[in-house]
Order: sequence, then C-alpha cells, then structure tokens
Amino acid sequence: MTKVRFAPSPTGKLHVGNVRTAIFNYLFARKAGGTFLLRIDDTDTGRSTKAYEDGIREDLTWLGIVWDETFRQSERFDRYGEAAEALKAKGLLYPCYETGEELERKRRLQMANGRPPVYDRAALALSGEDKARLEAEGRKPHWRFKLSGDPVEWDDMVRGHVSIETSSLSDPILIREDGSYLYTLPSVVDDIDAAITHIIRGEDHTTNSGAQIEIFEALGGSAPVFGHQALLVGADGGKLSKRMGSLGIQELRDEEGLEPMAIMSLLAKIGTSDPVDAFADVDGLLDGFDLGKLSRSPARFDPEELKRVNAKLLHAMPYAQVQPRVAAMGADGGEAFWNAVRPNLERLSDVKAWAALVEGPVTPVIEEPDYAAAAAEHLPAGALTETSWSEWTEALKAATGRKGKQLFMPLRLMITGEARGPEMAVLLPLIGREKVLKRLKGETA
Repeated sequence: MTKVRFAPSPTGKLHVGNVRTAIFNYLFARKAGGTFLLRIDDTDTGRSTKAYEDGIREDLTWLGIVWDETFRQSERFDRYGEAAEALKAKGLLYPCYETGEELERKRRLQMANGRPPVYDRAALALSGEDKARLEAEGRKPHWRFKLSGDPVEWDDMVRGHVSIETSSLSDPILIREDGSYLYTLPSVVDDIDAAITHIIRGEDHTTNSGAQIEIFEALGGSAPVFGHQALLVGADGGKLSKRMGSLGIQELRDEEGLEPMAIMSLLAKIGTSDPVDAFADVDGLLDGFDLGKLSRSPARFDPEELKRVNAKLLHAMPYAQVQPRVAAMGADGGEAFWNAVRPNLERLSDVKAWAALVEGPVTPVIEEPDYAAAAAEHLPAGALTETSWSEWTEALKAATGRKGKQLFMPLRLMITGEARGPEMAVLLPLIGREKVLKRLKGETA
C-alpha cells in the first residue's frame, strides 16, 4: 500500500513553502488510496516546543489535511541507537574528532587549491592510541557515515533520472559530538520502520537522497520512490524565505483572513502545467493531481494571486456554507444579503462592512441637495423590491434628464456613503424604504 509522510520540525511555524510539501504528500496518498503519516521531527530537543507542534497540527487540520498515523521522533531514540550500533558494526559509521574550526580551515584550504571542499576522511587513519589521546584531551567524536564513492541512481517522480556521485560528497555526519542525531539517520530509520513507499519533498534534498539511499541499504531496507519538487520563490523570482514572516499559515488564517481552500488551491497548482483555479474542496484538486505535471523550474508564489483565488472562492460560496461563520461575525443578513454582497468580497471578514452598510448607521454623502430631494420625491411607493431600482432611476431620468454616472453615482453615495459596492438593485430592498428616505434627507441612518 502507498504510504507517504510529512515530517515538519516543531522549531517554527508552518509556512507556504513547507506546507506545499504536505499538500503534495496528502493528495498523493488520497489519490492512491494510501496512508498519510505525520511525523514530528523533534530530535532537536533544545529548539522543539509543544507550542510549535500544536500549531503545526492546528494549521494542517484547518487546511483540511488529515493524517492517518502520527508519531514523534523523540519517542524513538533507543531505536536510532540500535541503528547506529548496527552501522558501527559494519564499519560504516566512524568517529571523527576535528573541531568545527579545524574542519572550516580544511575546507578553505581545499577551495584555495581548487579542490572541492569534501571531507578528507582523515579520521579513518586514526589508530586506537590516537583516539584515546584525543579523548583524553577532552575531545568527543562526531560520527560520519562512510559513503561508497559509487554513483547512486534513481528515477525521480518529478526530476526524471537522477545520478549522484557520492565520491563528490562529504561523508555525512549522523551523530553530533553531544550524542544528538542530525536529521538523516532518524529519518531513514523511521522510513524503514513505517514502511514509507514514496518520499515527496523539496529539491534541496536531492543530493541528500543519494547518501540516504546508501544508508537505507546499509540498514537492510529498500529506498522508497523519490519525488523532489522545485522550491517556491517570490513573484519576482527572488527568495521566498525573507518573506516567511507574513506567509505563515497561522498569519494567512488569522491576520489575512484567507480561506483554507484558497491556500490549498494555489499551492497545489502553481508550478504545474494546470491553470490555477479556486477549488471548493479537496476532491476537486484530486481529479487532476499528478506529480508528473510539476515543472522543474521554481514555482512563483504571488500573494496577490492568492487573494484573487480567495475572492473567487467566496464569490461561488453558497449561503448555507457560510451562514454559521457570518452569524458568528454578527453579519448574517440572510441569503439575499449574502448573494448581494459576495461578488464584492475579497475576504469573508469584508462582509461585516457591507452588513453595517445595510443595517446602518450610514452617513450619506450628499453633494447635490436638489437632486436628493428629487430622488426622495420619485422613490417608488410601498415596500422596495428588486425592481424598485430600475423603476426609480427611470423616473429620475425622465424628471431630471440625467443619465449614466451622473444619474447613478450620486444615488449610491447618498444611500451607501460609498462610491463602490454591491448592485444597488439588490441593496435597495435590503436597506428598506425608511432608511433610504432618511439618508436621502441627509440623516445618519
């Protein structure tokens, strides 16, 4: 059975860059009828927090991304220790005693001599006496995985055939001096134990995958199928990371007031051969989902495009779907009101302003008192309906000779106090005859 995972680190908030990976994994699992695993990568116990973990779960739930299984890496340190010992026993995990400063000097010297800054494996030449002497000096080893030096190849779901020359890579550090684990070893162990079949992640992990495939094999596992999607960039092609403070999922929800499916719709489609559109639910996204449609070029994320998708989503949203939410805002004017104002919404919270316009009090803008008096005189008798606006403007046109903007704009300003807004034919009966007449007289109503 297909099984994928999304593995965020609870050292920060989810943002559009990493949640796009979650979306691809979730849609891939749903499309295949498989399993979506949420793995909390909290091996960095000093920086990981419960608050960030809770935030990650809250953001995914709000987006509609539901996981089938979940666990924390911090609950599995014993298992990682077993794997490390197995690699040591095979001579594939070896201790190194260089300090960070010493490694940096080596890298600079290699580059100055025109050589790639690859670890020289000097630690492999250390004798038992050498190691004992270094440890007596107070040094503690970090542990590197010994790469084969052979090419590692795979067929990537996004990038096609990939070949990584491990001879051009430094042996990766799996365990730090303090005994804590870097990302690589726990991730591979978890993928083996959880029977992950496909790994979908950013292209910045492509080179890492070459090393990880060798670790999979060294631990007796089979490497999953990989798919490395291009990363997000800004609308101008620049790095998105500088703007992440305003592009966190929590900020898009709580501060920008955007719809979850607007975020899902945009992130699932940008960087693919499909057009961006507003999808009302995940099922709509599933119909055309295919990782093969992803471009190798970076996907450009434009916040303005996200707002447009959000607006389009709201414009098609039925009243029954939003009624509880607008009621909670104190802006439930009924189905006719919703149908009248939704074409003018960019965010759902905008509905409050239009509700206030209908309910009042509104301070009218009257620049021509004589025209206001004529408008009051020709307002159709009785309760106002959706035909009242056309009847009223036709009567005013005949009485005053006005037409076009000269006829309509002053009426809108007098009744709503705004130069733009929903169709007046629909607004008029919602406001009601009494308030319309008061506003035409210049009264706040």
